[in-house]
Amino acid sequence: MSRQKVDYKSVAAHFVQYRPLINELVGRDLKVKYRRSFLGYVWSVLNPLLMMVVQTVIFSYMFRSDIPNYPLYLICGNTLFTFFNESANMGLTSIIYNASLIKKVYIPKYIFPVSRVVSSFVTMTFSLAAVVLVMVFTRSPFYWTMLLFFIPLVFLFLFSCGMALLLSALTVYFRDMQHLFSILTLGWMYATPIFYPLEQLPPFAQGVMKLNPMYHYINMFRNLVMYGNIPGPNTWFACAASGAVMLALGLWVFHKLQRNFILYI
Repeated sequence: MSRQKVDYKSVAAHFVQYRPLINELVGRDLKVKYRRSFLGYVWSVLNPLLMMVVQTVIFSYMFRSDIPNYPLYLICGNTLFTFFNESANMGLTSIIYNASLIKKVYIPKYIFPVSRVVSSFVTMTFSLAAVVLVMVFTRSPFYWTMLLFFIPLVFLFLFSCGMALLLSALTVYFRDMQHLFSILTLGWMYATPIFYPLEQLPPFAQGVMKLNPMYHYINMFRNLVMYGNIPGPNTWFACAASGAVMLALGLWVFHKLQRNFILYI
């Protein structure tokens, strides 16, 4: 049996060819998410704000966090991790939830998990308005580096696409992935410095933390938005490399497993 390699040019061409379908899938996800909701898309701004308020009260007063401008620190981390968590979980079930469509017509199957990530990304763009509101409310300075805010988001988007492709393929064969990954993301959230600074950890744990891709995405975003700093080359490399590696891994695993999807969905 000959080994088939992932044709990345063909993958990219399919996304261009099927862009109208991707737009329809993204629109459907957004409509379903806010269906029968009185406030609709406003919840994309309210959710991170309300979550920030609750967590600020808990961690600033009950657990005595002394991080300067803690509300902004918190909402920056929460916004990025929520996007990753939502896109990965939505992508995880994207193939089995679209089984009826996959059985009827030919569509490149990787469009389904990627469209879920795109819909989560659209939701996150609305949530960025909450970040700006917190900056205004807390009278945070607006640095010119904020113009580069999209760079860590693009790297995180690539990482999330790879994760969604990987999980969606594995879930077709192992439905327990839905339960296992929810536990994994809970531990991943607490293992990421969203609520606490990296400096609170012992030196050994700080070194381990730097193996966590989410740390680097959030750290880059905070540096650009909160502190007006351009991160060093190590952070840039970590963000770009983890995004590229995860995307390549997700495409490779998806390509290998998709031939038998029809037998399991």
